[in-house]
This record gives sequence, structure tokens and C-alpha cells, in this order.
Amino acid sequence: MKKLLFLLVVCFSLQITAFAQPADVAKDPEAKAILDKLKKRFDGFTSVQADFALEIEIPGMDTEVQKGKLWQQGEKYRAELDSRAVISDGNTVWVYLGNNKEVQVNCASDFAGEGMLSPKDLLNIYEKDDYAYFLANEFKEEGKTVQQIEFKPTDRDSEYAKLRLTLDKSTGDIIRMKIFGKDGSRFTLKTGNWSANKTLAPDVFNWKKSECPDCYVEDLRIDCD
Repeated sequence: MKKLLFLLVVCFSLQITAFAQPADVAKDPEAKAILDKLKKRFDGFTSVQADFALEIEIPGMDTEVQKGKLWQQGEKYRAELDSRAVISDGNTVWVYLGNNKEVQVNCASDFAGEGMLSPKDLLNIYEKDDYAYFLANEFKEEGKTVQQIEFKPTDRDSEYAKLRLTLDKSTGDIIRMKIFGKDGSRFTLKTGNWSANKTLAPDVFNWKKSECPDCYVEDLRIDCD
């Protein structure tokens, strides 16, 4: 589940990229219309800054809640959660593991298309051929009408059973995203305060040695594109 956790750390990207999808994968037209509208809205933002909370439920363990922050501007992003961070200036990706006092340096191109570390790649699941999706529910919650879209992986060997995206119908805001693991674990990402189109300092998207002078830095870059 370590890979899944990193996916959740950065899944509040609020951007959707298009992939070709074969006709035999179920696509709910109503759900697609909602997601297309979401894409159009957030494609218009020059930058996004957001708070989020990650609720982790693992069978036999107490529920854990961690709070995080995300900054994104084009291909650049920084996602922080607890003592971890994933940072990219568009060319380089730094994975910071504070508890281990370790930083892994990677080529951004090494993660292209993996749908794991790049926020731009994460909500592309609505058109990616690995998922079927449909509008599952619409109901009132805290005075708001919300809609839920469920995504189900077509790969039987996937480590999770489904993903559920909950949105505010009137505003299109993402309220939460929940991932259901086949082992009974649940990961719920809830969005908090966020703002768009703010000018972000360039150094936000670079990891600096001063952030952890004692960290061991492992450079994994080979022939970056």
C-alpha cells in the first residue's frame, strides 16, 4: 500500500488529462459530462494552493488522520503530508522521507504516464482505459447536493476495489476522494481551504538542502529527458 499512499498524497491535483479509451470499457455519459466540466474549470487555473486531510483506515488499527498541503503551477507541484513530501519543478522530482532523513532525486520523465507521482496524471482515470466509471449517487449532505462518481479498475489484479469521487453539484468543488483497498483498508482524502490563480514563489517547487541538512540524498537520475 506504500504506492497507494503516495498516490493519495498528491491526488488532489484537480487536473484531468485525456487518454484514449476502448469502446468496451463502460463510460457513463452523465458522469463524463460532469468530469469534462471539472476539467474545463481547472484547466483555466494558472495555479492551485490547497489544504487537505487524509484519513487512513486499516483493519485492526486505529483510524489515523494526517493533514497536508498542495501547491501546483502547470507541470510544477509540491505535496506535503506529515513528514513526507513530493516536489517537482517539472524536470526533477524529489521524494522527501523525513522520518528516514532521506531524499530521493528522480527525473520527472521517469514518472510520466505512471499515474503515481505527477498530480497532472492522477485524475485522468476518467478517460484512462484501466477504469470503468459511472454516476453512482446524488443526495443532500450538510445542506448541499452532492454527486458521487465511482471508478472501478478493470484489472482484476489491482490492489484496490474502487475509487469514489464526491463533488458539490452546484460548484463542482471536490469534497473528497475515497479509495477502497481489497484488503479492507480505506483512504479518504478530504479537501479543505484552497485558492486559485495566486502567484507562487519559484522555490516552492524545489527541494533545498536547508530543509533537511542531515538528510541522505540519493540521486537516481540517469539521462533525464
